[in-house]
Amino acid sequence: MIGSQENIMLGLSGSPRTAFSTKSISLLLNEKRDASLTKKLNYYVQKGLLLNPRKGIYAKRNNNPEELAGLVFVPSYISLEYVLQKAGVIFQYDSAITSVSYLSREIEMLGQTFRYRQIKGEILYNLAGIEQHDNINMATPERAVLDLMYLNPECYFDNLNAVNKKVIKQLLPIYQSKRLEERVNEMFK
Repeated sequence: MIGSQENIMLGLSGSPRTAFSTKSISLLLNEKRDASLTKKLNYYVQKGLLLNPRKGIYAKRNNNPEELAGLVFVPSYISLEYVLQKAGVIFQYDSAITSVSYLSREIEMLGQTFRYRQIKGEILYNLAGIEQHDNINMATPERAVLDLMYLNPECYFDNLNAVNKKVIKQLLPIYQSKRLEERVNEMFK
């Protein structure tokens, strides 16, 4: 069992993850999640070997902000403008990482802005159109289009050729919204 003070950093540095919750560290290192573990982790924070950007969240110095986004509010997944920007659907640049979650918040962490938008639980828990890779949950561009249209009916898209219209129509039932369905049908006439 990795548990000694010296082996905690060895266990974390050997992991492909770059951001961790206290719970995930506990599971990774087979350690009890208690004050002793927190004390050991805080030692490495004080030494500058780990970052502690938010209570219960730790990160390697070379962390991936997309991984951090998924740890702040669980459950959540990266979507909306961030995904659409990366896919070339919208052109206006914004450095914030946008996600959907069970609540709406904007936080600043390690010099990065994270924006969360509240969405109904039935939509949030439906994994259709959400890809999971490298410890990151991210909407496909098609799912992100629907998330944004659902949350912001007045949104505008610069390049809808970057999305698969058939996939968008397959994902529509997740939202159980006649208004959204009408808008999608109008948009893709």
